[in-house]
Amino acid sequence: MTKRLTSKHKVDRRLKVNLWGRPKSPFNSRNYPPGQHGKTRRGKISDYGSQLEAKQKLKFYYGNMNERQFRNVYRKALKNKGNTTENLIGLLERRLDTVIYRAKFATTVFSARQLINHGHIKVNSKKVNIASYLVREKDTIEIKDKSKELVVIAGSLVSKEREVPDYIQMDEKNKIAKFIRVPKFSEVPYPTIMEPSLVIEYYSR
Repeated sequence: MTKRLTSKHKVDRRLKVNLWGRPKSPFNSRNYPPGQHGKTRRGKISDYGSQLEAKQKLKFYYGNMNERQFRNVYRKALKNKGNTTENLIGLLERRLDTVIYRAKFATTVFSARQLINHGHIKVNSKKVNIASYLVREKDTIEIKDKSKELVVIAGSLVSKEREVPDYIQMDEKNKIAKFIRVPKFSEVPYPTIMEPSLVIEYYSR
């Protein structure tokens, strides 16, 4: 087992959920934590505890963003017009590392971030090496010509673990994705229950 995979399993154990829907997660075949006391019933969680848990799940899901970064996303969502919960999810789904992951150019958000950091990604024909870059509707995201044969990308594209969501249009042959629109929370294919409204409550305390 690789160090990276071990780390993801540690996150699953910490949050007590199969966060990314990975087939080898320790929570894949049980709805309770692994170990001797896994079936022990959890005590009632306080409102604050529920809010904190929801925040941690969402933060880890999007590549374990640091607290400052995640709080800044919340502040921007709060400032924008419209529903804050929808704004929060929209901003997270517009991140370049998220789009690379959704387009199946990478198996995880962490791998997507590496592709970006190493200069393999172009947005509207220009190289972008900032994972937090926010794509806009109709933007095209593609793999650089010299990077299109990378094994990690080819392996991810043929994986059957996930499907590309409707708000991203794929040209798999040429390894080009088009961000059609900002999704609603209900459209995002989370493999586990997310509660962004509790995240808003957490930061609104």
